[in-house]
Amino acid sequence: MINCGSSSIKYQLYQMPEKAVICKGFVERIGESGAALRHQYRDDTTCLQCEIADHQQGMALILDTLVGAESPLDDVTEIGAVGHRVVHGGEEFTGSVTITDRVIASIERFANLAPLHNPPNLTGIRAAKGKLPDTPQIACFDTSFHATIPEVAYTYALPYDLYERFGIRRYGFHGTSHRYVARRAAKLLGMDKHEINCITAHLGNGCSITAVRNGRSVDTSMGLTPLEGLVMGTRSGDFDPAILFHLADRGYDMAALNKLCNKQSGLLGLSGESNDMRTLTEMAADGNRRAQLAMDVFCYRIRKYIGMYSAVLGRVDAVVFTGGIGENAADVRAGACRDLEYLGIALDTDLNGRAVGRREGPITTPDSRVKTLVIPTDEEAAIAADTYKIAGKMEMVPSRAEGPVSLAG
Repeated sequence: MINCGSSSIKYQLYQMPEKAVICKGFVERIGESGAALRHQYRDDTTCLQCEIADHQQGMALILDTLVGAESPLDDVTEIGAVGHRVVHGGEEFTGSVTITDRVIASIERFANLAPLHNPPNLTGIRAAKGKLPDTPQIACFDTSFHATIPEVAYTYALPYDLYERFGIRRYGFHGTSHRYVARRAAKLLGMDKHEINCITAHLGNGCSITAVRNGRSVDTSMGLTPLEGLVMGTRSGDFDPAILFHLADRGYDMAALNKLCNKQSGLLGLSGESNDMRTLTEMAADGNRRAQLAMDVFCYRIRKYIGMYSAVLGRVDAVVFTGGIGENAADVRAGACRDLEYLGIALDTDLNGRAVGRREGPITTPDSRVKTLVIPTDEEAAIAADTYKIAGKMEMVPSRAEGPVSLAG
């Protein structure tokens, strides 16, 4: 699996259909000084620092690392398929697809809706196709899980022709994560994946929350872009849009407003110190008022969305926390669930405190009507599964890993 950023490439090599991770790593600082590849295989982690001018060179370095006597593959042709994370698929893609020239053109067209994400995703696709021209390449879209959101939920109360002309509507993001944890929650509760009603909260530096009815997304907090919704590490989430007009009248230009909303707000803006929840938790414990305020606003927004999405769903079987913060910050989970007993959420303080470090399981009491769960997300495994499902009908050559492999990330 390949997850390509503007100056990085994350990857994992899977043995399928077992979803076993053979090795993984990432290339960072592409085109910058201090570029490096970090690679984990078996019990060893290696770091190679070298000049990596562009993503093509980064992909070549990754593939070279995967092949050899002390590596998992004898030849890159043993890679049966490559799965790519793509952030924005617009309304066109409701699931993962084989990458063709038409698909690439569509991803380019949606780049204006995700200018920080789609262009690097395309760079990774082109780099991988250049190095593996005969290997199936699969695009897995962050937006596709949210393709089932109904019109009443995705439509903004703006002139309708803006939707018709420019596609301005709610799309939602983190869909691969929300889908994975919703499916996993159904399994843990002994329910069919198309039976469960749940609220899934993906909490990291980027945060979103989704209402899932009968296994399908019916509403989500992020909108046209990943800026809307919950408070995030450096993004504001919901606020009165007239604030932007107010600031524009006081000299802020478009670039400054964009930076303000996406890079200077959220936990960082509220605390004035950090966008890292671990740092803020320590600061708050030492009496820092603004760190505590940042945490309180963060939790309040989650709690408010849980209430809203309970109204949307009617019946809620589970609330799920995932992502770096959702999986590890017990104080945040407690704050997000505070005073929600009326919804049927009865938090178990001891279980909540012990649910850290990618530990999966319930954090509510046995008699809690709405089960609240911590489920570590695994977007990479979900992308690998989609990639194998689409490309798996083709013959995949077994490697020394004793099974067909796919590169995903």
